[in-house]
Amino acid sequence: MILKPRVHICGIGGTAMVAGARLALEAGWDVRGSDGVLYPPASEMVAALGVPVAAQYAAENLDWHPDVVLIGNVLSRGNVEVEAVLERRLRYQSLPEWMKEHVLRARRPVVIGGTHGKTTTTALTAHVLQQCGFDPGYMIGGQPLDFQHSARLGPEGAPFVIEGDEYDTAFFDKRAKFFHYLPEIAVVTSVEFDHGDIYRDLGEIEVAFQRLLRQIPRSGWLVACADNAAAELVGHAYSGTVTYGFGPEATWRGEVLAPVNGRQRLRVLHEDREWATLAAPLYGRHNLQNLLAAVAVAALLGASPADVAEATRTFRGVKRRLEVFLEADGVTFVDDFAHHPTAIRETIGAARLRWPSRRLLVLFEPRSNTTVTNRFQAELADAFRGADEVWLGPIHRAETIPEAERLDRKQLTEALTAHGVVARFAEDAKTIAEHVSHTSAAGDVVLILSNGAFGGIYGLFRQRFGVGRLVDGSVGSD
Repeated sequence: MILKPRVHICGIGGTAMVAGARLALEAGWDVRGSDGVLYPPASEMVAALGVPVAAQYAAENLDWHPDVVLIGNVLSRGNVEVEAVLERRLRYQSLPEWMKEHVLRARRPVVIGGTHGKTTTTALTAHVLQQCGFDPGYMIGGQPLDFQHSARLGPEGAPFVIEGDEYDTAFFDKRAKFFHYLPEIAVVTSVEFDHGDIYRDLGEIEVAFQRLLRQIPRSGWLVACADNAAAELVGHAYSGTVTYGFGPEATWRGEVLAPVNGRQRLRVLHEDREWATLAAPLYGRHNLQNLLAAVAVAALLGASPADVAEATRTFRGVKRRLEVFLEADGVTFVDDFAHHPTAIRETIGAARLRWPSRRLLVLFEPRSNTTVTNRFQAELADAFRGADEVWLGPIHRAETIPEAERLDRKQLTEALTAHGVVARFAEDAKTIAEHVSHTSAAGDVVLILSNGAFGGIYGLFRQRFGVGRLVDGSVGSD
């Protein structure tokens, strides 16, 4: 009897790690894992794997003698399983390393990178390729609404669409994750400063993306957004290049048309010749840019305009991206992952398009490793100006940030007030939820922005109104 290869996944509850576990299962591996106590949706995603998972880290979790241990990038020295791996001299890898050798090398990787829009563009590209008959594999850094799971192995030789994160790989590998992904096609949606705990400045991020391009074969492609700094990468490519966007210089150019039946419409021109007219349930200029990126990839792989148009029409999106999770007493509650100033501004703009003439209340949790600092103090003041009312929640792990470097919420609310935006901050989610519950009125839209759990605010609103679906923020860094 041939024994299955065995893999133990430390930190299996992470968005990428649970997706990697599913790929390993499909590839015929014996999978087990460990993590801390998990909550929905992470707990549900892990339970759906149907594999043994320890609810706490312990050295004995490794006693089943796995062939390799995959260590998530949230784990570091001092973790009991990390220490056991090192003491026992077990073979260990990061998930991206394992993906490179056991998934991507036998397939045609389409790597979706950039500061913003990676998850939506990855899900959209995978959906379009699936509907166009390419039978792709994929690994999406969120929960797509069009697929049962966030990852699928797909057949060898087929496209594999993967979210290319610029965040670091593991405690023992501080390179960006996307360095392991062997791109045949690389999409770069945008290049801005983020991840201040990893990169010192924008220049370091630009260098990381330039190094990604060095891995694309000459027969491959760079697909770069022409509307922002991503366009500057074209001169660093050794492969073919195409661009997309709304400016006249874009290879794939979009012209926004009037919406019909709740769908934004987009005329797509390729080298100034009309290619297709698309209709998709997407909102905001940034999502139409994501749509153009998916179109460019599908066309490079040989998809027809008619098939792409039909595929985009049926795209449903990704959870936590302008996702309505509760409607009660005429108030619409919306969840979104936005945490960078540019993403916040674009998301507020998209909400304005989707719900015109309605009062917009924005609740924001400063949680990412950059927005908890004052690095974006001025940019955040500008990003929130499109809201009618803003509440700033507690700063995540504020005690770990020197006060001189910490986001100044008082200063931020004063800046917003000066621009005519009602702005407040609170030290707990309960205070915010109670105020919004008592002051919101029929027709209001409450937009919650967080890349985490926001102190359970979703559940607080659900308890207050007694209806709807609990949304938990057990998600990754992007």
